[in-house]
Amino acid sequence: MADTDVEFPILCETCLGENPYVRMTREVQGSECKICTRAFTVFRWQPGRAMRHKKTEICAPCARLKNVCQTCVLDLEHNLPVQVRDSVLGVANEVPTQPTNRRDYLAKAAQSGTAISDVTSAGAREQLKRMARTDPYYKRNRAHVCSFFVKGQCTRGATCPYRHEMPDGSPELARQNISDRYHGANDPVARRMLARAEKSTDRLTPPDDKSITSLFAVRLDPSLTQDLLTEHFAMYGELKSVVVVEKSSCAFVNFKTRSGAEAAALAARDGCVVNGLSVRLAWGRPRPKGPNDPKGPVTSQSTDKHGLYPSQDPTAHGSAKHQ
Repeated sequence: MADTDVEFPILCETCLGENPYVRMTREVQGSECKICTRAFTVFRWQPGRAMRHKKTEICAPCARLKNVCQTCVLDLEHNLPVQVRDSVLGVANEVPTQPTNRRDYLAKAAQSGTAISDVTSAGAREQLKRMARTDPYYKRNRAHVCSFFVKGQCTRGATCPYRHEMPDGSPELARQNISDRYHGANDPVARRMLARAEKSTDRLTPPDDKSITSLFAVRLDPSLTQDLLTEHFAMYGELKSVVVVEKSSCAFVNFKTRSGAEAAALAARDGCVVNGLSVRLAWGRPRPKGPNDPKGPVTSQSTDKHGLYPSQDPTAHGSAKHQ
């Protein structure tokens, strides 16, 4: 389909807005695509009351090639930056960055209908689901911050179409580039999300205490029974027990050996799926030592040769010595 024949843009729910009766203007060859530099049909609209007007930034063939929104250039399925999606799925960026080679590549891809690779890794797909924003984020459509207000020079007052508030984000996030976002390179938002995701995997790092052989599962779906969890985790090692706490939507998976628990934790680093449902895992914690523990309870006082604490020694009371 030629870009001039497009009747409606490729948009995510956030950019489209919450107004079901949104009105758009359509201008054939109204601007240059910021990716392939070809003229394309531009759509303009206001996603909601008190929101800024938005327009399409890239052409429809480029958006279809990467499965992204024509305005925010985020993934349509998961609402994530391209760099995050491709890093999790292991998809390499095959679109050339040089203008001449890029135009030829995009033209051939548009004719052949080539799209991003279809990755079937259940773990990678599950990780994307955990990172994705499930609900539209309409605050992204608000007006930009007034630069004159930041400098203390805005004289428009209430009639100013921009927001009168101080920016609270990182200065790095203000230097985003549509081309870098599309190619999945040098995206500050993606770098922050990937760093946060890497920290979240620390909960599956094996603890130093070798006596811990249990995994803790949280946010369990009510349909995940003890039998289903036992069947799933038994493939990694012999189980001691599986205890499901329905009231708290969690479960304790106790292995007989440390190697079995480590194998299950390693397999869950890219996501744990049981019976088609996501399960979030973490290592268990050591039990506190009680009075019957062989090593004894941890105390802050020491006893004398008679087994008495200082407060129990009658000769230590008062200033006079007892004969």
